[in-house]
Amino acid sequence: MRETAYAKINLALHVRRRRGDGYHELETLFAFVDAGDELSASPAQADSLRVVGEFGGALDDPFGNIVAKALHSLPHGPGWAVTLEKNLPVAAGLGGGSADAGAIFRMVRDSHGLPEDWHARAAKLGADVPACVESVACIGRGTGTELDPIANDLAGTPVLLVNPRIPLATGPVFKTWDGVDRGALEGENLRDMTLRGRNDLEAPALSLVPEIGAVLAALGRTGAWLTRMSGSGATCFALYDTPDQRDAALAAMPAGWWTLAGALR
Repeated sequence: MRETAYAKINLALHVRRRRGDGYHELETLFAFVDAGDELSASPAQADSLRVVGEFGGALDDPFGNIVAKALHSLPHGPGWAVTLEKNLPVAAGLGGGSADAGAIFRMVRDSHGLPEDWHARAAKLGADVPACVESVACIGRGTGTELDPIANDLAGTPVLLVNPRIPLATGPVFKTWDGVDRGALEGENLRDMTLRGRNDLEAPALSLVPEIGAVLAALGRTGAWLTRMSGSGATCFALYDTPDQRDAALAAMPAGWWTLAGALR
């Protein structure tokens, strides 16, 4: 079995208020790129996980990895030997671990079927995991686990992801947020909501990693119709009208930055 763990981006991310349980009430537009980490699995007597790839070394505890936790949370037969090719940077605002877990859910669904409470099991692993199971554009509310469908008029849009190769944990970014509720998502369709939206975590992330500003400035010079930071950073994305525009932007990025060119699913 093979599955791609599609990179998640937040086309918009509105932080509305801090909840009594310590989490934040969110409204976000989830979207997914047609590339990411790669997972493969074969039958085995017991579960195992092998991590390879450019960013595999960033995962120093394979048994505590969210992929292993996802595997253990679902009935899937005697055992699976899983290989995770870690192509996405860690702590990058791309939901990499959540996307990996979502890929495991799809592999189990295709081979054994998912239990009726799969959504609750996914949510226990992480707020982005339920959206990553289907990996299609949707609206996320609550902590991000309450999902509503949306017509995807951005499918196929050329996208470029850029990260300055600086990990940025989510917790410190939320702690730096100024607490101001700047309003709800608005718009008639996904493109309209994206253009009228914002990322409320961009300013606090910039205060922690100023290099994000350099990435946004570089992308802003490439003819994109939208540039924005994804999630809690530090990855930024740009959306283009044509693949040629995206590819020219990719060629213009500094050699030291991590990049991924693709299209929205």
